[in-house]
Amino acid sequence: MSNTWPTRKLRELADIRVSNVDKKVVASEKPVKLCNYMDVYSNEYVTGSLPFMEASASATELERFGLNKGDVIITKDSETPDDIGIPAVILDQIDNLVCGYHLALIRPNADQVDSIYLAKQLATSRVARFFALHASGSTRFGLSISTIESVEILTPPKPEQTKIAEILSTMDRAIEQTEALIAKQQRIKIGLMQDLLTRGIDEHGNRRSEQTHKFKDSSMGRIPVEWEALTLDDLAVHVGSGVTPRGGEAVYTKEGVLFIRSQNVHFGGLLLSDVSYLPQRIHDTMRRSEVFENDVLLNITGASIGRCCTMPKMNCSANVNQHVCAIRLNQATQSDAGFLTAVIESSIGQNQVLKFNAGGNREGLNYQQVRSFVIPWPKTEERQQSYALIKGAEEALEVSGCNLDKLRALKTALMQDLLSGKQRITRLLNNMEVGDYEAEQCL
Repeated sequence: MSNTWPTRKLRELADIRVSNVDKKVVASEKPVKLCNYMDVYSNEYVTGSLPFMEASASATELERFGLNKGDVIITKDSETPDDIGIPAVILDQIDNLVCGYHLALIRPNADQVDSIYLAKQLATSRVARFFALHASGSTRFGLSISTIESVEILTPPKPEQTKIAEILSTMDRAIEQTEALIAKQQRIKIGLMQDLLTRGIDEHGNRRSEQTHKFKDSSMGRIPVEWEALTLDDLAVHVGSGVTPRGGEAVYTKEGVLFIRSQNVHFGGLLLSDVSYLPQRIHDTMRRSEVFENDVLLNITGASIGRCCTMPKMNCSANVNQHVCAIRLNQATQSDAGFLTAVIESSIGQNQVLKFNAGGNREGLNYQQVRSFVIPWPKTEERQQSYALIKGAEEALEVSGCNLDKLRALKTALMQDLLSGKQRITRLLNNMEVGDYEAEQCL
């Protein structure tokens, strides 16, 4: 915490009101837009573009809880004490917008505290710890108005607050734009996969249509005449999963044979931030579930059922547990693992996952069901060309995802430094930009 910034109770910096406006529509009241719990919980900035609920409020409620540009709202109730007091800023002046139930309206004194700066302070881990400690309840937790009023806020001079708010808002906009780009790229990938895996591309590189090319009926619907509709049983030499080793998690080690679980299998590749390993002696008893490069991994039980990826080349041996099915193509088609993964990830594969999972006697897929998956199978060259296009879309998504991770990490660092006073912004007040700060942190 800064040794030079004063701290002030929130009650000294803002007017605080706990809302009691419910979601009901009363004919005698005025129609309003209601800013609800999730509008605040899910958005750091509340703008007019949000789809607010239609409700009603009395003249007194509208006067007391009507929202203005620059107001800060926090969630005052939660199922857990560590997820309470989440702030958002009203960024636009929105006609007839009212603060809803389970929220507290904080109206800053404009001459003393910047609204965005205040919201960022309320989002710090320091304030979160204070709220968690003072939240009351047993099955549902809440913040009293006295608790909200008594939280301490670091208050540098107002110009410094405004500059901090400007920097962090710039980071938020960059993150929002990157998230929008990722969503767009994801839509492009889905559309591309749908085209390539149902119509494909001809020898001239053009996408087929029934108006320009010949199609035929198959067990999976209309497909180009050049294609086959094969089952995984036609293509695979191995379909199977592993088991939980005797002793369960107690036998896991920090190194050894990689033990792949369903949480590691994600569309786009293995996620190895939370991994377990097995001792070699245990792996030796589980050789039937060992996995190798170009195996297709498919989650067959649990909430992540249907998630799949291609096993990459690893520097160590690897095994899977009972929730992950390994599909190994025959020698002639082993290089098509990426294409097969794309088919399973697409609506073609996911619809079959849903059909078998819904129609079974128990939740999950069995090996017979997996083997019966119907797969569109173009000629070799077309499979390779199609997967190259899909892989390009995946790589673009991966680059954007890495950029998003970097932006989020930078925002976290900025918040820790700027909101604590650890890194003063005297030079920033003299036109130092965020990019300069980032470069300085990398030195």
